[in-house]
Amino acid sequence: MLQMVIDRTFDGYMTEIQTIYGQLEKILNVKIEPAPDEWDRLFNIDFFIKIRDKFIGLQIKPINSGIQLPEIFKEKAIQEETHKQFTEGFGGKVFYIYSVKAGEKKEIYNKEVIEEIRKEIKKLEKE
Repeated sequence: MLQMVIDRTFDGYMTEIQTIYGQLEKILNVKIEPAPDEWDRLFNIDFFIKIRDKFIGLQIKPINSGIQLPEIFKEKAIQEETHKQFTEGFGGKVFYIYSVKAGEKKEIYNKEVIEEIRKEIKKLEKE
């Protein structure tokens, strides 16, 4: 029973993440790829965007009744150093994308991040 609950929770989480990065991919008109396990462990990123020979990192966090914002921001502060290391090594910033349920679908909560990512893409394309 517990394994079934864990599996369903994980499946829901993966569906949510795929929905959000799919939306972002369409909005930005760029390819977004899952981060290798090593990048996830070392740099705490879920996905990346490749621009020339540089990379932008993406961290997707669902916000729901089970996950409180203060906990997410605490985690973000802890991950700040690994994200700095990612930027130093790969040239692009790491962005947090928060997702929320809007009716029956998931959507990006912090929509201002879209423009920030767009600016970072343009910057890296010029370098």
